[in-house]
Amino acid sequence: MQINKLRGKELDQLFNSVLSLKDLEECYRFFDDLCTVNEIQSLAQRLEVARMLREGKTYHKIETETGASTATISRVKRCLNYGNDAYEMALERIKSEDTAQVEE
Repeated sequence: MQINKLRGKELDQLFNSVLSLKDLEECYRFFDDLCTVNEIQSLAQRLEVARMLREGKTYHKIETETGASTATISRVKRCLNYGNDAYEMALERIKSEDTAQVEE
């Protein structure tokens, strides 16, 4: 796994900070302080590209709906196919949460 090349004290601190956030509002506040608007939008765009790729959408449809470049779409697809399955894990979890909220 490529994940070990990332490990370090600063990243542990960042990830532990993210894990400490209690709700959506805290996430908005934290990421607003931490990142530029463009950085946040890029992260959100990649996750949306991953969701759409999982649904079998075409590059053209994804590019049109998200504004993502074909390079970004290709990178996300490569991660979906050969990465750490983290997109899959996260998307399944939020899908489960969305389903549970609708049922309530």
